[in-house]
Amino acid sequence: MYRAQPGLYDEMVDAEGAVRPHWRALLDRFDALGPEALNNRFEAADRHLKESGVSFRVYSDADATERPWPLSHMPLLISAEDWKHIKSGVLQRVELIEALLADVYGPQQFIKDGLLPASAIAGSPEFLRPMVGVPPVGGRYLAFYAIDLGRSPSGDWWVIRDRAQGPSGAGYAQENRNAMSRALSDVYRGFNVERLGSFFEAYRGWMSSFRTGDDAGTCLLTPGRLNETFFEHAFLARHLGFRLVEGQDLTVRNQQVFLRTIAGLRRIGALWRRVDSDFCDPLELNQRSQLGVPGLVQAVRQGNVMVANALGSGLGEAFALMGFLPALAKKVMDQSLLLPNVATWWCGQETERRYVLDNLDRLVVAPAFVSRLPGILDHGPTVVAEMDPGARAALVEAIERRGVDFVGQEVVKLSTTPVWTKGTLEPRPFELRVFVAATADGWNVMPGGFGLIGDRIDARAVSMQQGARSCDVWVLSDSRVADPSHLAPAREVTIRRSTGALPSRAADNLFWLARYLERTEATLRIVRSMAALLVEERSDISALVDILFKWGASPQPYPTAGDAAAAQALFGTGPGAIPALIRAARNAAAAIRDRFPRDTLQALDDLNAFIVSTAQVQATTAYVLDKANTALRIIAAVAGFQNENMNRLSGWRFFQLGHRIERAINTCRTVRQFGGEASTPDTLDTLLEWCESQRTYRVRYLHGASRGPVLDLILIDESNPRSLAFSIADIVTHTLAMPRTPNEGDVSSATSMAQELLNEVRAFDVAKLGNEQLLACENGLMRLSNEISQLYFTVREPAPASVS
Repeated sequence: MYRAQPGLYDEMVDAEGAVRPHWRALLDRFDALGPEALNNRFEAADRHLKESGVSFRVYSDADATERPWPLSHMPLLISAEDWKHIKSGVLQRVELIEALLADVYGPQQFIKDGLLPASAIAGSPEFLRPMVGVPPVGGRYLAFYAIDLGRSPSGDWWVIRDRAQGPSGAGYAQENRNAMSRALSDVYRGFNVERLGSFFEAYRGWMSSFRTGDDAGTCLLTPGRLNETFFEHAFLARHLGFRLVEGQDLTVRNQQVFLRTIAGLRRIGALWRRVDSDFCDPLELNQRSQLGVPGLVQAVRQGNVMVANALGSGLGEAFALMGFLPALAKKVMDQSLLLPNVATWWCGQETERRYVLDNLDRLVVAPAFVSRLPGILDHGPTVVAEMDPGARAALVEAIERRGVDFVGQEVVKLSTTPVWTKGTLEPRPFELRVFVAATADGWNVMPGGFGLIGDRIDARAVSMQQGARSCDVWVLSDSRVADPSHLAPAREVTIRRSTGALPSRAADNLFWLARYLERTEATLRIVRSMAALLVEERSDISALVDILFKWGASPQPYPTAGDAAAAQALFGTGPGAIPALIRAARNAAAAIRDRFPRDTLQALDDLNAFIVSTAQVQATTAYVLDKANTALRIIAAVAGFQNENMNRLSGWRFFQLGHRIERAINTCRTVRQFGGEASTPDTLDTLLEWCESQRTYRVRYLHGASRGPVLDLILIDESNPRSLAFSIADIVTHTLAMPRTPNEGDVSSATSMAQELLNEVRAFDVAKLGNEQLLACENGLMRLSNEISQLYFTVREPAPASVS
């Protein structure tokens, strides 16, 4: 039976075990479904998250791999009355933090009046002196803010932490809602749950209002795919129609910020950053940063770009400031805090430091300005009573030596909410993160939030990095909630058929993603041919073993190692082996997951999981043949998703260019290996099989494989989509459609090179063709690849002087 923990507030039941009124209807619906049906619904939610690729990284993992998103299947229900209080408190607090930041980076009157000690500001690494006196474009320091809430044992909500730097979790909250509303669609429709869509739309509209003419659009600045919440960055960019960029995608010219695109530099007017302030500009801030944009501070100083949140706003997160907020609320608003802080004593003051030292065993000690202090508080806030004597003594010494770095806080006992565990409900501690965003009409609070559920009943803090789960948060309304899909658009929308200029890095990743996929397919076809020959006990596999060795797929160059070479290529660790190629493709796709079809990413994950799982089995020749066939079918699915789901714009063309260049190079190499002057009917048969051209050849020719007709079909016949000429002709078509700089004229250098290669291939005399011509063509294709990189993946021209 579900019971609340003694001394803790529980969301679902009161101290006597009676179910709270706003939970009763949900429990009745769950009871009517029964445990088996309920488990099926929860499994459906997990499948949705998996198929959507929802993930996060844990930095303590040896390789920081992406983990599947852990969903706690019970929603957290917030009554209308509770939500009214939370919303009022959040709106009050964001105004207070906004006023604090405006004063600290402006007149600094709070310090002059003695409401804030100067050292509580200057001691924070988030206080950025270059930003003093620089008003933010748009007039707000905070555009997207959040607070972490908990409940006291009496049921009162209190603030555990402010999130003013770049709050994470809003995108995950939306994905949680997507999963739960699908899995529990009938249950969800029966409740008046506040929707989340309008919150994101209002924020999107405000950020988009800072666009400047025909600029590159609003950009979301991410640290990159290795960041713990990179999935969310990509999700939000895709969901809001923003461009996902890294620091290397941007450049500052003439004190303005530009995006590097395949068509040159395009100005941007608004930047939503998920990179910490200090890392945003290596010129004026952290010189070690490789994540930022040199010159960004000067562009902000000149008012040429809106950055959200404003650089330096992370100061608002400091624990050191929490003890001063009640007095500031009285000063700024003439109000008490509606959502009080956890009691906090900053040790930068003598009286407060002495109180903390005298009461250590009843307090949590936390870093005053940063998330952790290596060697002292390695894991951040720590309950002193649980420290060993040596660590405690070191902490006392550190506080006495430099108290400004520490705060003491009341020990938080988190309230509990139900989770579904092994077919039953159990209480677990939780925190609720509530988001507020700037809009044209003021602040807008997300009607819900990001619920974090601890795994241990005695947890005093919860985080995804320490094994927490997340949950959907249902804010219940007293009245019927309108379906956003039925709302009329606020204004007439102009029809557009372009998504704007493609960032150079995105084009680069699309190009190489296609090349890695094509390289994977080519290697799989060699492996399949080898395995098939070994199963048939045909001995002449030396050419196949040799090409796998040359491609770096197998470490064995000798024909006697046929079985081993095939298995190594399929499961091994070589740079050209299938696992390495899949990882390279997955990394390229992950870097552009905001613009790539979800099904393609899922198919790549499926292919990787398939190879990894099957590698554990003793690989017989028949087994290798079967697995190579299955892997090729998954590759075909990836190609199908790409062909069906990508818009025929510049991104698709770069994908096609990578695909065709890699296929053409592989065709030259394979023809040299199997169709040279010393070829035999067996090697020509292998070549036809590799090119998927056996059936066409047999329909055309009654006799067996002959070198001239085989080479004509595979190299010159443009009706054959696997031929060299077909691939190069397609390259010409795509390069012709690419944007060109004014000094290039009507035809780009890439088009000229491709057309020259096509003419050479069309002129091949298959009766006299030697490997030298094929090698020359292969080298020409590699030069063409380099030319495309130089033209489109680097900065092509300075910013236009006419841009203002």
